[in-house]
Amino acid sequence: MVKWSQVMVALLVVAAFAVAGDKKEAAGQTVDSGSLGVFMNGRRVATETFTVEQNASGSLISSQFKTEEGVDKSSQTSALQLTPTGDIRKYEWKELSPGKSQATVAPNNDFLMEHLSSGPDAKPEEQPFLLPASTSVLDDYVFIHREVLVWRYLATTCKQEKGAAVQCPANQKTQFGAMNPHQRSSLPLTLEFAGRDKVTIRGTERELNKFVLRSEGGDWTMWLDDQFKLQRILIASDSTEVIRD
Repeated sequence: MVKWSQVMVALLVVAAFAVAGDKKEAAGQTVDSGSLGVFMNGRRVATETFTVEQNASGSLISSQFKTEEGVDKSSQTSALQLTPTGDIRKYEWKELSPGKSQATVAPNNDFLMEHLSSGPDAKPEEQPFLLPASTSVLDDYVFIHREVLVWRYLATTCKQEKGAAVQCPANQKTQFGAMNPHQRSSLPLTLEFAGRDKVTIRGTERELNKFVLRSEGGDWTMWLDDQFKLQRILIASDSTEVIRD
């Protein structure tokens, strides 16, 4: 078992990890915001800037991804709207450069439907997914989606008795269903808490909470601080590292 500090703050985040559904509504509380640097073989190649907000209607996870100078120019935005229970209300992704494509995912009756457009002259496409609205969105180049998945893990797998610290069973795998709108695919995955771990980030050693995300695409090792905010991701198979600025 593990105990974290600042438990009340964390529980507020876990209990309300769904964040505002409609941009026309009041922005509400900002749960997390910042930027993540993406490094390949030690070289910074891109930056993701993100905001996670909440209000009574649900949640909104906004992200902008841009490659660095000297890398093939690429820019995209995304916005994931969730209900108060964490179900998908709507997901929008837009490629700003080098192309002009976009995709939208939303519930259609009991399942999810993806609408895609690869350009102003391209014929729009539709692709149904026999997945419930409770499915997690884990899109390419949107690393903050993994933080939201960890919050869901904490809410479903970890426990807290009144007046006690949060406890998570070490190495217990919890299975989730997820979809990747970029790849137009769905995948099962597991997430597990791997204990406290000392890790060096930007030359400073820190003790963080380690989680391992496993899927057919490979393993992602993630470290979050005591407020359950993402600090580092290691994708060893791709020699890729993501670090919070």
